Amino acid sequence: MEKNLKQVKSDCLKVVLYGPESSGKTTLSRELAKYYNTIWIEEFAREYLQEKWNKENKTCELNDMLPIAIGQIKLENEFCKKANKILFCDTDLLETKVYSQTYYNGFCDPVLEKYALENKYDLYILTDIDIPWIKDDLRDRPNNRKEMFLAFKEALIKYNRPYILVSGNLRNRMQIAIFEIDKLLSSN
Repeated sequence: MEKNLKQVKSDCLKVVLYGPESSGKTTLSRELAKYYNTIWIEEFAREYLQEKWNKENKTCELNDMLPIAIGQIKLENEFCKKANKILFCDTDLLETKVYSQTYYNGFCDPVLEKYALENKYDLYILTDIDIPWIKDDLRDRPNNRKEMFLAFKEALIKYNRPYILVSGNLRNRMQIAIFEIDKLLSSN
């Protein structure tokens, strides 16, 4: 099982869109990929959990965390071979770890935690909660946005991940992200 959570070696830059639900990660991932003429990885958990909701009318449970993590890394490993020079990831295992700990009384499967800390990315783009929360079948914490945002930010700091914060409208978020990504690209 552990090999299913390990990143493959890649020459492309990996940028993670990271933050609480309904904070603009997917939109920004898609737009940045268009701007850089590359590809992006959708959040595996969305499809996985939507299917679970549609079939069983159930939300995420603790035993879903490892399959979600494995599915996310599988997509990342496949897509990094297709990316031109940069790959945008609409989440990563560190985000899955934070969700696990937040939802399940501090618990994170040790195997998930190991790879959440071992897998490396060139930049995390932390998305602010200054945009409206949009309800769907899976989103469930409209009143805990600040708490969730702080949990994500604290994990970035605790594990010394390179990150920037983007806020404001999409145009502003794009400008901030492009400026930082261009610096990374020019240094490689």
